[in-house]
Amino acid sequence: MLLGTMMSALRDEDVATATLMELGDIVLAAQVEAARDAHGESVGEYVSGAVQRFALSAGDEDWLGLMTALERSDDPAGACLTRMLSWSLARDARAHPGNAHDGCSCGGGGCHDHS
Repeated sequence: MLLGTMMSALRDEDVATATLMELGDIVLAAQVEAARDAHGESVGEYVSGAVQRFALSAGDEDWLGLMTALERSDDPAGACLTRMLSWSLARDARAHPGNAHDGCSCGGGGCHDHS
């Protein structure tokens, strides 16, 4: 599947949600859940938006990293989505730092290092 075809398919919120769930990465799914909640979006809206934000705003090094991940993966669609979501989540975290304990069950009690 071509990269453009994958990215186009991920614009569909249902496809984006299904692809995220198919990854089986519960940590990534939890991070997306927290981010989508903070933005008042559905999971599909956040995932689809993350793909679009990457397409519009990622730098050359980000694209090179994506292409390298695609080359090395047995699951190019999964690698593509994982890379784009990780990029978007990191960018959102920098834009809205919040509390280090947000989303943690410790409630700020210092259960572990959040740095």
